[in-house]
Amino acid sequence: MDRLDNTVRPYAWGSPTAIPKLLGVEPSGEPQAEMWMGAHPGAPSRTARGTLVEVIDADPKAELGEAAVARFGPRLPFLLKILAAGAPLSLQVHPDLEQAREGYEDEERRGIPVDAPDRNYKDANHKPELICALTEFDGLCGFRDPERTAELLDGLGVDSLKPYVDLLRARPEDAALREVLTAILAADREEMAHTVAEATAACTRLGGDYAPYADIAHHYPGDPGVIAAMLLNHVRLQPGEALFLGAGIPHAYLNGLGVEIMANSDNVLRCGLTPKHVDVPELLRIVRFEAGDAGVLRPEAAPDGEEVYETPIDEFRLSRYVLPEGTAAHDLTVPTPQILLCTAGTVRVGAYDLTAGASVFVPAGEKAEASGAGTLFRATVIV
Repeated sequence: MDRLDNTVRPYAWGSPTAIPKLLGVEPSGEPQAEMWMGAHPGAPSRTARGTLVEVIDADPKAELGEAAVARFGPRLPFLLKILAAGAPLSLQVHPDLEQAREGYEDEERRGIPVDAPDRNYKDANHKPELICALTEFDGLCGFRDPERTAELLDGLGVDSLKPYVDLLRARPEDAALREVLTAILAADREEMAHTVAEATAACTRLGGDYAPYADIAHHYPGDPGVIAAMLLNHVRLQPGEALFLGAGIPHAYLNGLGVEIMANSDNVLRCGLTPKHVDVPELLRIVRFEAGDAGVLRPEAAPDGEEVYETPIDEFRLSRYVLPEGTAAHDLTVPTPQILLCTAGTVRVGAYDLTAGASVFVPAGEKAEASGAGTLFRATVIV
């Protein structure tokens, strides 16, 4: 197995302290948003044998196993991260596999450079993801019931929001959500900035259920995404709880530290809370206009103390072991590739003592045992 040396990405929304605190190092003063573990070409993990991309490319079947290569090709199909949000991320959705392939092929045919700011599809893959909270973690996930949203908007007492309130109450669910989101994103920017300012003042004054949206507006003054965000469920995860974000589900992470796993893709369509490109027609093609609760996940017990976060995705499987002092070693050997990440305490895996933030890559079928006292996350695939 290989100990991983991982890159931390300094995106502007990142917390300057959360990842350094986890790692037990001094903050640099800059935002530290995501630590990437895997073989994504943008920032592959480094090992004593080279980058994880180079290691896998040298012998995919030995590193990933024949079954995983047959199912997903000669690449690691997931990316594992530690994510530290100090400010809200952009409001966004991800395409399903068919939509991603169609969108990618269309933009390739039209000759849009893959690094162009108005490019939607960087690859032909979908990007389902799962976030598991290490601290209290705030996010937005999925559309709230339209009647409840109408009450929330109406309670602000902002006249320019009345048409949205009326639409939410008068139209069937899918049509109401589609028409209101479309109207928000298509509105005159100057008029919308005035509406957002009024709504922000009201949210700040009222607090309670409005407080998360006041905070969003503080970071993105005048952004139409502030009003779009009010269409979504606000959820606060406790440590160990998780959210699964499937295709077409609008979402945003707001604040907190978590372990995130996703299919190895860069495909994001943004709805707001960003200076980046927002392709409204394509966004409306991808979004699922369905209301429901946020769907908080809690781990399900499996044999040998493993706790599994069940999702409908095969490209990744996330689980954890919470190991008390004095327990016998756990055999983690599986016929699929895995990344093991310690998030608390000290866990010995093979020849490595992993402390918080340390990780190893274990090739398919290689013997792996875990012992010690701490929390160990396992990322692998289903074949």
